[in-house]
Amino acid sequence: MNSTRFARVRAKLEAYTPAPGWPAWVYEFLLFGFKQGWACLFGGLMLALLLATHFLYPDDAELSRYDFLTLAALAIQLAMLLFRLETWEEAKVILIFHIVGTVMELFKTAHGSWIYPEDSLLRIGGVPLFSGFMYAAVGSYIARVWRIFDFRFSTYPKPIHTYVLGVAIYINFFSHHWLPDIRLVLFTAMGLLFWRTRIWFRVWREYRWMPLLVGLFLVATFIWFAENIGTFARAWSYPTQQAGWHLVSPSKLGAWMLLMYISFILVAAVHRPQPPEHQRM
Repeated sequence: MNSTRFARVRAKLEAYTPAPGWPAWVYEFLLFGFKQGWACLFGGLMLALLLATHFLYPDDAELSRYDFLTLAALAIQLAMLLFRLETWEEAKVILIFHIVGTVMELFKTAHGSWIYPEDSLLRIGGVPLFSGFMYAAVGSYIARVWRIFDFRFSTYPKPIHTYVLGVAIYINFFSHHWLPDIRLVLFTAMGLLFWRTRIWFRVWREYRWMPLLVGLFLVATFIWFAENIGTFARAWSYPTQQAGWHLVSPSKLGAWMLLMYISFILVAAVHRPQPPEHQRM
């Protein structure tokens, strides 16, 4: 049984009946926003820290800004566990994302894909440790939203096929620096695997659905917006932003879509996708 504090609050909100005259869809929409906000808690706090330290962190502080961000992210994670705002299972998923993300960061920064312009002590090579928490925020969101909305899936492909594609996508993030970039092939394979897959989610009292690929694209789009906030706050920069900040190219949506797929498959390996109740034998 889920024993987090939010689970009890969620149960009360889901059992609530609006006063006569309130359209049910209005309450469901507000509840949807509340649940999404809660699922984004870790990522939202990290973005707030990036912006706050960009404008307010003193230049002459003995502790570098990046090191402060690393310690603050760790404190947030520990507090969420201490106050039972997050489950240990979710924390394990976040740790996996931290490791996978840090490995990618080490490779990409070594090849000049982006840089971290400030100094720090808590770093591996050119990668400050807080960067791994940015990937962990994605993992935190997917793990939490899966539980909060009680995800179910119809016409889900064989897991082994999804894992093979996930490995191919992760390898391509590295190999395209020397070999041809096969992301168009990967997008095609993703479409063929999931074009019929629906994700079912429960906001209030009824299950709703959307195509899984649409859901992944929507989340990738929000991550792109978050990336723009991060680069605006000078947490990291692309080579084209050295002369001055500008929006990250929308072409990055493709990379985020592929990363979202890897993120989804990692969480799916833990939660194991289940069919909707009406499709169970």
